[in-house]
Amino acid sequence: MGKSDKVPPKNTKVVTLKAVAEHLGLTPGTVSAVLNNAPSSRSIPQHTKARIHAAAKELNYKPNFFARSLRQKRTFMVGVIAEEIGDAYGSGVISGIENCLRQRNYFFLTVTHHHDRQQLQRYSQLLVERGVEGFITVDTSLDHAPVLPTVAVAGHKKVKGVTNIQLDHTFAARIALEHLFKLGHREIAFMKGQPLSSDSESRWNAILEVAQELGIRIDPDLVVELESLESSPELGYPFAKKLMQRGKPFTALFAYNDISAIGAIRALHETGLRVPGDVSVVGFDDIQGAAFHNPSLTTVRQPLTKMGEIAAQTLIERIEGRKDYAAAIAIEPELVVRESTAPPNGRR
Repeated sequence: MGKSDKVPPKNTKVVTLKAVAEHLGLTPGTVSAVLNNAPSSRSIPQHTKARIHAAAKELNYKPNFFARSLRQKRTFMVGVIAEEIGDAYGSGVISGIENCLRQRNYFFLTVTHHHDRQQLQRYSQLLVERGVEGFITVDTSLDHAPVLPTVAVAGHKKVKGVTNIQLDHTFAARIALEHLFKLGHREIAFMKGQPLSSDSESRWNAILEVAQELGIRIDPDLVVELESLESSPELGYPFAKKLMQRGKPFTALFAYNDISAIGAIRALHETGLRVPGDVSVVGFDDIQGAAFHNPSLTTVRQPLTKMGEIAAQTLIERIEGRKDYAAAIAIEPELVVRESTAPPNGRR
């Protein structure tokens, strides 16, 4: 048993690791190993670890980041490269990244490129100059091997040094199209993703494959490709209007993502069509607002926060010495059935 574990009142003075050690009657090396989760801490009894963490919290001990970095010759910083931060997809993934990095005492710097290749290259170099130890990319197409360990959320190309976090798009297409097929829909319209979005090609190829398996004919007149980089429902609104202007009947619409689905629902309502009374609508992602839209949106759920956490954990393992790494990690989606889908009523 060390010195008294009774904690003195907090004050405004900076509490050093040495002070925490003296308070507990332990060596600074023991306290440092526990607070930094070093490999040597595995041999330290659990009750001692608990005492150290409790004392550090009560004494308001804050590790000296610069001293830690100099001592270990590391920055504990990660670069997060995203297409955009404010959209529901990107913010969901980054939230998961932040959750994981915070628990492991890592910092992250975030940059956005909006699919500008020159900006992407420039920001990547700036992050390297600022000492990041690895990259996490979000909805970003990589075509060359990066200089640092990299994990790509929604990455699809096989690139040396990159681990891709990939949704199983074939399974996603199957659960969505089987849902509509079982409801009785045969005339289904589709919104393809923008060419610059990293998921677009894989998702569309999966839809083509599953539609053929189910015997669903994809009519070219019932397919539109999104073009705008809007991160609001404005994305889908004009393209739903374009579909209806072609005059081809359809009883269901499978949108590229939730925000385009919500914009499409607005366009359908303005034309006098009911959702799901006249047209059923399926989205993709399950963003926060999907459940509270009117009608609530049936969608393919991507576990965005979990994907961010897996990306961060994978990158940390690689930074901290794991030499072997998976080229791809598959994530399984699930279908969330809500109010926006129903059997067709034959009116459209």
